[in-house]
Amino acid sequence: MSKKQSRQQSRRQTPNAPAAAVAAPAVAPAAALPRRLTAAAVLTALEGLALAGLGVYMLFVGIAGDPDSPQQAETGGVTLLALAALPLVAARGLRLGRRWSRGPALITQLMAMPVAWTLWTTGGAMTAAAVALALAAIAVTVLLVNPTATEALGIGPGEQAR
Repeated sequence: MSKKQSRQQSRRQTPNAPAAAVAAPAVAPAAALPRRLTAAAVLTALEGLALAGLGVYMLFVGIAGDPDSPQQAETGGVTLLALAALPLVAARGLRLGRRWSRGPALITQLMAMPVAWTLWTTGGAMTAAAVALALAAIAVTVLLVNPTATEALGIGPGEQAR
């Protein structure tokens, strides 16, 4: 172990270290969250993972494949990876019971509906993807506007901002 590593370790063990003085905010246990909120978090995470997977695929095709326009495929892949961050962060916030996470999760669902419609009008194999995306978006929206979920997140009439 180097001198630097041993100093860092001794700082971590010192109870008066500045890092030890800053306490992490209390987090409600995940078991206390209603199942509706957990289901919304899972579906939102699946949407984010699907976006990330498609982004990785497009990026791979743009770099290693033979697309009509490599630059367009790479840009599309990077864009999808960036867009995947919104539902993934929202899903994590929902799972932790964070009040702020409901907005990004609902925005994700609102963005998913026109995409589902576009996939539906394309026809063919995209019809199944359109139905799955639309059903997931509707389900998450219903789950997030449910009074049980809004109360668990501390959202509702007469609630004070946290």
